[in-house]
Amino acid sequence: MSTSPTPGVSSPSPRLHWMDRLRNFWRRVSEGRQIDDLWSQFVADARSSYGFYDRDVDWEEIHKLPPWRRPLHVARQFFWALLLKLSPARRVLLLIAFFMLAMSVINSQTNFEVVAVMLFVLLLSLELADKVTMKRDLEIAREIQTWLVPAQPPEVAGANIAFATRPQNSVAGDYYDAFYPNPEDREKLMVVIADVAGKSVPAALLMATLQASLRTIAGENAPLADLVARLNRYACAHSLNGLRFTTAVLSEYNPVSRRLTYVNAGHNAPILRHANGATEPLETGGLPLGIQSAGNYDTASVELRPGDALIFFTDGVVEAFNESGEEFGNERWLGAIRDLPDWDAQQTLQLLMKRVDEFVGATRQADDITCLVFRSK
Repeated sequence: MSTSPTPGVSSPSPRLHWMDRLRNFWRRVSEGRQIDDLWSQFVADARSSYGFYDRDVDWEEIHKLPPWRRPLHVARQFFWALLLKLSPARRVLLLIAFFMLAMSVINSQTNFEVVAVMLFVLLLSLELADKVTMKRDLEIAREIQTWLVPAQPPEVAGANIAFATRPQNSVAGDYYDAFYPNPEDREKLMVVIADVAGKSVPAALLMATLQASLRTIAGENAPLADLVARLNRYACAHSLNGLRFTTAVLSEYNPVSRRLTYVNAGHNAPILRHANGATEPLETGGLPLGIQSAGNYDTASVELRPGDALIFFTDGVVEAFNESGEEFGNERWLGAIRDLPDWDAQQTLQLLMKRVDEFVGATRQADDITCLVFRSK
């Protein structure tokens, strides 16, 4: 039995069919992003890759050469920087592909272009397979790391807390925490922020050991000065002779007296913004953890009055840079803090992060960024 088109209804033309398929293909490839967004992402990736290989270029030696010789030497050193980051087998594969491509250009009778392209595609697929495998492992590590920091801030009488962290890679060396060492005792709240030297997996592993040590010592109800001294001795035993030190601010807050006692171990000084707009850095303490096993750490106390805001942060905030290479800097950060409205901790945190994002734009993040806001009501 044959069917005929319904009168008055036309079937889709082949051209429209292919246009729909092309649009679907583009949406899948671009994940629905606009051209401007894709270009910004490409520029950020290109700058990041340039910086990655640029570290292996001897610019001091190149600047000694005559200007006409510099481009060739720069290209050669960038090529070697790329080549030496591959495994020996893949280096050979890349050299063979380049040789075949060069032979095809020099001698038109040798048609090695297809083979060269296939070798480049093979090399690309091998590198992508490694990257995907590593990314999957890093995502698992990231998931484990999220278990080590609070998902939600604790309830605090007369105050509220908010925090946010943005790893530069899948895992971070930044650490923040807010917890009651003894859940039965609501008169002692630990508020901590720390930054392990370095990035990615090595820093993340040391961050995990720091968290475990801190929770263990704090659970023993050790005084703050003793807690910091013990953490420092442990950090010195695992810091590779000071190469993997940790900056930190460790504090205890009493909701009854509204008094916060703290130690700053070489970290960016938290900023206490009073209700009247005046700011006060919390600088008292000592060296970063892991530098000197016999280091001394002083403690200091401040009283948080209603309307005060205490901002903890890591160096990734003030060292964030824009596409011109200009840092956000301490002055802009202090200006953003001074201009804070009388909002709760979460709104305050969102506003501060927005100020950093507006400055940075589409530039790729160069360091872990963490901020914790403690707002007194």
